[in-house]
Amino acid sequence: MYSIELMPKPLNMGGIISFNRFKFAPSNKSMSDEIKHECGIAIIRLLKPLSFYREKYGTALYGIKKMQLLMAKQLNRGQDGAGIGVIKLDPKFGKRYIARKRASGKDAVAQIFEEIIGRYEALGISRLDEDDYLKENFAYAGELIVGHNRYATHSGSSLENLHPFLRQNNWMSRNLVLAGNYNMTNVDELFQQLINLGQHPKEISDNVTMLEKIGHFLDEENQRLYRQFKSQGMEGADIANQIKEHLDLESVLKNAFKKADGGYNMMGMVGDGNAFVIRDPNGIRPSFYYMNDEVFIAASERPALQTAFNLKIEDIQELTPGNAILIHRSGLVKEVNIIPQREKRACSFERIYFSRGSDADIYLERKKLGAYLSADILRKIDYDINNTVFSYIPNTASTSFYGMLDGVYRYMDQYKKEQILKLGNDISPEKIEAILCVKARRDKILIKDVKMRTFITKDKDRDDLVGHVYDVTYGIVREHKDTLVVVDDSIVRGTTLKRSILRILDRLNPRKILVASSAPIIKYPDCYGIDMSRINEFASFRALLKLLERDGLTHKLQETYQNCKYQLSLPAEECKNAVKELYALFDDEELTAKISEILTPEDQKSEVQIIYQSVENLHKSIPNHTGDWYFTGDYPTPGGMRVVNRSFTYFIEGRSERAY
Repeated sequence: MYSIELMPKPLNMGGIISFNRFKFAPSNKSMSDEIKHECGIAIIRLLKPLSFYREKYGTALYGIKKMQLLMAKQLNRGQDGAGIGVIKLDPKFGKRYIARKRASGKDAVAQIFEEIIGRYEALGISRLDEDDYLKENFAYAGELIVGHNRYATHSGSSLENLHPFLRQNNWMSRNLVLAGNYNMTNVDELFQQLINLGQHPKEISDNVTMLEKIGHFLDEENQRLYRQFKSQGMEGADIANQIKEHLDLESVLKNAFKKADGGYNMMGMVGDGNAFVIRDPNGIRPSFYYMNDEVFIAASERPALQTAFNLKIEDIQELTPGNAILIHRSGLVKEVNIIPQREKRACSFERIYFSRGSDADIYLERKKLGAYLSADILRKIDYDINNTVFSYIPNTASTSFYGMLDGVYRYMDQYKKEQILKLGNDISPEKIEAILCVKARRDKILIKDVKMRTFITKDKDRDDLVGHVYDVTYGIVREHKDTLVVVDDSIVRGTTLKRSILRILDRLNPRKILVASSAPIIKYPDCYGIDMSRINEFASFRALLKLLERDGLTHKLQETYQNCKYQLSLPAEECKNAVKELYALFDDEELTAKISEILTPEDQKSEVQIIYQSVENLHKSIPNHTGDWYFTGDYPTPGGMRVVNRSFTYFIEGRSERAY
């Protein structure tokens, strides 16, 4: 249980921002719409022959069907593309042992598995029980399966950008299939390391860089073992077989990730059947796993594992930050340390928004976030419960909304108890009933319709179309009398809020609209897996510019720019966040008031006010996920500090590219 300190008080029963030479149009995304995230992954290692699963579960495609379910249960992490990779153990020479299938588009997961099942059924009913035949002739009849759901951010959603990535070689133990949920902040440095090693990478991206980095040390490990067994008098196929059994993936990963800076949950499969799962040393990105005598599984989401394999919470383990799970081709599984563990700074946005709310802990954490908002909301409405309607912005904010209502109910219970006690000897059933009948009015006011394609190019027409993505429930809010409180997960860019949500809520003619964000003010870029890299797009930054202009402090921009440039000239480990000094010129109350002002549509009739969660209450709600750099600017890695300084520098220089 947790308590919320409320201030008891009697119920009242009765588009383009111009700043000097800087001009920019905000993106048309907000948390009320969606921000994008990279990505969801899963891996399955079948520990028994395919015949075991056919006999026990009625199909040799047990692993494929479970992967389909794991990916379907992680669609919240990526809906722009998907892919799977499969590796077969001990294939016959000349037979295919690596398969990959990728698809782009919103129905990518369904498309992939419909095609796979279709190919399986095309083999003919008479051959489906022949395990050896399946192994030789059906590409996806393998013991190792990796799956990936992706949101496209900067690099698009074409097939070549979709995981898993494949590094091929005629030597089985040099093949690598890689998928992950990651962003590396020091891609340029890692890219240069590949060049120094003698490689010629085809592009500068964290995907190619990590694939080739791991692949390089995988090649070196193969070469080391080749020389070792060659010196012992072995030849050809015998050496290849010994390499499969003795491949030291722990050493490969320690070398490959030695200088990696970022947040990552990465899964890799070697062509010989060895595999790994690795997590960043700060535990920024989530990673969970389970194992019994039939299967090893790992995924980004704990509820996905629970649902797909009917598991209890206590059955599932969290991968320790900085560690890797090594899955030997023999089926032996062990967790080892790869990178020294650092302070755990697990991403709090995972808990606020991205991860599935069906996770038991996340559900309760989101309720707490809402509960901690209730005190501020009550103060802002002057405790006028009778003239307030409580609602939320669909759909992930509903859990925080329930928590907020719990806080309101606790206040009302306290108030009613005090009012009854005050009656003293003047008590009567009618007076008690009058006190008890005061109820909080909670209704679903905003409804999100099927999303329409906003292909109209004229801004005015486009904004009108965007505004119809949402609809409202009419007849609940009393015109010019009720305050409408809506809970949102977070406000990032605020454009959907301004262009669509506030305008459509304004049609109800409430006296006031109060938008309550269950997350604190987002001030700084993310660079560890969330698509929030351009600082100038944030509602908070646009408000900051307005405050600087208001107070005649525009020269602070140039000072901060010079400081950012200086910080970027320092070694990465010495770099500090120079943008924090700019935000420190104003308190959060001033910033919030200005955000409310700039996000209010020009033709809005009702008053608009925004309130945010405090960082202190965020940590009370989510004590085990302290990653808060987008709110505080306190990045867990040197690369994060460089990204925020670079992002501000790009803004001043008028550059639109990502800062990492």
